[in-house]
Amino acid sequence: MKTTISSKGQIVLPAELRAKDRIEAGQEFEIERLGRGKYRLIRVAGRRNEGLVDWLEACPVKGYFEPIESESTDTL
Repeated sequence: MKTTISSKGQIVLPAELRAKDRIEAGQEFEIERLGRGKYRLIRVAGRRNEGLVDWLEACPVKGYFEPIESESTDTL
């Protein structure tokens, strides 16, 4: 894939890559220079459990979780 650097020095990640890796605006990356003309982008780890709800909602089996009707865990 190809991309272009803007006049501000910004690099745009193609939409296909952003979708595959769930990259959203505001996410942070580290950049590492490997050598002349070679660089590596590394996504900075998000907060613990960030995206957990999205992951759970993506479960292919709907209705897997069923809440227990109880006012207290003492009755379980």
